[in-house]
Amino acid sequence: MLRLIHATEDYEYDQARELFFEYVDSLGVDLSFQNIAIELQNIPGEYASPDGCILLALDNEQPAGCVALRKIDEQVCEMKRLYVKPEWKGRGVGKKLALAIMDEAKIRGYSFIRLDTLPTMEQAIQLYHSLGFYPIEPYRFNPIEGTLYMEKKLI
Repeated sequence: MLRLIHATEDYEYDQARELFFEYVDSLGVDLSFQNIAIELQNIPGEYASPDGCILLALDNEQPAGCVALRKIDEQVCEMKRLYVKPEWKGRGVGKKLALAIMDEAKIRGYSFIRLDTLPTMEQAIQLYHSLGFYPIEPYRFNPIEGTLYMEKKLI
């Protein structure tokens, strides 16, 4: 049975790191501009509580997916690294993770949640639209052509 947990222990951070690696590999683009190597070494890093968190979706203690939250400023946070393993795609795991991370953002008092995504990630874009995200102007540097920036008002 699938359950969502907060990553708080070293072994859970290791599971998150592994899922983040899979996520990066699945994109097929160079994320060095995001200092991804440093991010992966320093998990939880910018996703640490109280301003952020990492959620894992587990099935019989095996990771099925993940998502992370980080602070942009007092009112705005960012959803990062939403990833579902291929064998779990199409089963609602991404939606569960996205809804859960939005709840975490509300608990932390954020008014808006943002994200950026690649134009090739059509399923993710459909999910974000279905959850009420809308297009916004770029809020950070991303050299990948066609990157979409989105936001949702939380309160």
